[in-house]
Amino acid sequence: MKLLTASRLIDGEVVWLAADNHWAEDIAHAEIARDEEAVERLEHAGREAAARNEVVDVNLIDVEFVDGAIRPIRLRERIRAAGPSIHPDLGKQARRGVLAPV
Repeated sequence: MKLLTASRLIDGEVVWLAADNHWAEDIAHAEIARDEEAVERLEHAGREAAARNEVVDVNLIDVEFVDGAIRPIRLRERIRAAGPSIHPDLGKQARRGVLAPV
């Protein structure tokens, strides 16, 4: 399973492409690609958004489900999904329902 992530250009916020082709700030709203056709659709949408200067650093990432929640496989992406690892009171992890990075 894969998701498309990027950084929103206007404010640097980590975002994920949602099913309705908007960029969500919460990984729980991301569209999950479960087959090659869906992966290609995400890649195409990411290229278009980057060309419109909406986002930068567009990447497909591998994810799994942990206790019913989406969890990136790589630690880097878990930290990006949660926020700064040294300040649990700041960033996305300070919001309810976000998995801790480690």
